[in-house]
Amino acid sequence: MAATPTTEIRNYTMNFGPQHPAAHGVLRLVLELDGEVIRKADPHIGLLHRATEKLAESKPFNQSIGYMDRLDYVSMMCSEHAYVLAIERLLGIEPPERAQYIRVMFDEITRILNHLMFLGSHALDIGAMTVFLLCFKQREELMDVYEAVSGTRMHATYYRPGGVYRDLPESMPKYQASRWRSAKDAARLNEARQGTMLDYLQAFTEAFPPAVDDFETLLTDNRIWKQRTVNIGVVSPERAMQLGFSGPMLRGSGIAWDLRKKQPYEVYDRMDFDVPVGVNGDCYDRYLVRVAEMRQANRIIRQCIEWLRANPGPTMIDDRKVRPPRRERMKEDMEALIHHFKFFTEGFEVPEGDTYAAIEAPKGEFAVYLVSDGANKPYRLKCRPPGFAHLAALEEMVRGHMIADVVAVIGTQDIVFGEIDR
Repeated sequence: MAATPTTEIRNYTMNFGPQHPAAHGVLRLVLELDGEVIRKADPHIGLLHRATEKLAESKPFNQSIGYMDRLDYVSMMCSEHAYVLAIERLLGIEPPERAQYIRVMFDEITRILNHLMFLGSHALDIGAMTVFLLCFKQREELMDVYEAVSGTRMHATYYRPGGVYRDLPESMPKYQASRWRSAKDAARLNEARQGTMLDYLQAFTEAFPPAVDDFETLLTDNRIWKQRTVNIGVVSPERAMQLGFSGPMLRGSGIAWDLRKKQPYEVYDRMDFDVPVGVNGDCYDRYLVRVAEMRQANRIIRQCIEWLRANPGPTMIDDRKVRPPRRERMKEDMEALIHHFKFFTEGFEVPEGDTYAAIEAPKGEFAVYLVSDGANKPYRLKCRPPGFAHLAALEEMVRGHMIADVVAVIGTQDIVFGEIDR
């Protein structure tokens, strides 16, 4: 009997994304597969490139704040914060204390918003539907706070050089009865909205820890969840530092590095909070770190509410070079109208120099390197997004795993392409 010829089975390549729902936007991943096992993963980026850094060079400093919202469009105000902080350092100004507390509070609200999106989408990718719905229920309540304070649910442009756009409102928007909502339902939904925004947030911070307990009940000890996340995408502490990880990706590997503690900005040095740290550096530990961070963010928000209640005051620096005139004055005073027009069309000149302003964004260290040549526009703007370094490590994290684990690793990296492609 003749010997059967041996056939060589070659690896084959497959596209993962950019249309794939678990690719989190516009990631095109070219996978080289040996059967079901990943041998190579090549991320192709640039499909959401909008030249934000280049556009900033042709606009006055204050006109680019809105572009920052659109970088990491899940944690909007945090991106603004780094940019505004860089401008303030070059100008040599410091916002009033109340504005600093408001910024810290909204940074932490944004952290919760980001981690709720992470948890909902990560769980949905892996197959847990209920968590997604619960996360978005909580997210909706905080989106209303964004809307009340800035007029828009996502791209707020609320932080300004020298403070914030305006003080916290005295009332919250209320639901109205309609064809789809009875008066009884509207009254029930408006129960928490009778007081000020701080009252509304206080009620949220009391109801939020039990909601996080619900997420944990569904996932933390869930056998299927652990099978999908434990020992998947393991990164050692040494390797995490070499790869330039930051935020929950670095802390999940066991390194307690948090800019809010190590290089405090605004009033973080007065806040009482803990830095959660993982042990094994796998997807499960990173999930636990982010859940614990939501609890800590809740603590910080409560401390800010307490201080803001007791300390009314200005929310914008009283320097006419960096703040526009009040609208009431603009309506009746010609000079104020001219000042307003010049302020928003030409902006203000920033002294020559360069600075690097970094903040602890929900995904890691988001920073802005800003160079000024003394004009009213940046000479150069460079963003340092945390997700870029994380995505670069994707191949290392998925090599040797199955196709289904790629989804878990993309989810655990909490990738948003606005900031990666810029």
